[in-house]
Amino acid sequence: MSKLSRRDALRLGIGLAATGVALTGSALPLASRAAAAPTYVDGTFVSAARGGVRTHWAIARPPGQDGPLRPVIALHGKGQTAADVMAGGVEQGLAQAVEAGLPPFAVVAVDGGGGYWHRRASGEDSGAMVLTELLPLLDEQGLDTSRVAFLGWSMGGYGALLLGARLGPARTAAICAVSPALWTAPGAAAPGAFDDAADYQANSVWGLPELNEIPLRIDCGTGDPFYAATKQFVAQLARPPAGGFSPGGHDAAFWSSQLPGEIAWLAPLLTA
Repeated sequence: MSKLSRRDALRLGIGLAATGVALTGSALPLASRAAAAPTYVDGTFVSAARGGVRTHWAIARPPGQDGPLRPVIALHGKGQTAADVMAGGVEQGLAQAVEAGLPPFAVVAVDGGGGYWHRRASGEDSGAMVLTELLPLLDEQGLDTSRVAFLGWSMGGYGALLLGARLGPARTAAICAVSPALWTAPGAAAPGAFDDAADYQANSVWGLPELNEIPLRIDCGTGDPFYAATKQFVAQLARPPAGGFSPGGHDAAFWSSQLPGEIAWLAPLLTA
């Protein structure tokens, strides 16, 4: 259910641009500021946590920033990559969001494969890659990882909940899970999401106490196949999360419509 075609992949930049347009009605002239740091950098590294897989990462910043920004780590869905997340002009969207009055932040994406952001029987562990390899790399790139936020869609929404909880409330400023790939029991999970029932239990996000200490936003469409499970997940939290349920499906149209509100919610929490 959580796999998307590239044609329907989320374009984060378009949604970020919508954030700025909705608040200001116009784009920021990018030439009006001298960029103190590159607005977009990317590269690759060989991930030991992923079994030696060469892994692509990317960082987008608003222009004119000369200090260490805190990052929103954007986790892609199944069948997607970091490039899919960053497609569509994230840098321009960040510029517009900052011009609209949001505090500046960076957006980070990284290839995580299709293993649902946790250790698999194959030995690949994209969750450990994020927490033990990507975060130090971001420090080297001049970002401030003392506090980070997680934003994810579908498989990445589940990953945002899992990795945010594992990093803990001291360093996780906020988690935004969009149409998260959640199942109420091992037998209900999609093929390939977990190795077996023991893997499901070891990596369950249900009942995690850390999630009651971290600001949460959960958005899901009422026509989404994960709607019922997500509604049950929200009900078992100690306090209601931000966001909510509204008409829509498990697709880029719903995700793009939610993104302006999500970014406006995330940015102040991340930069406080």
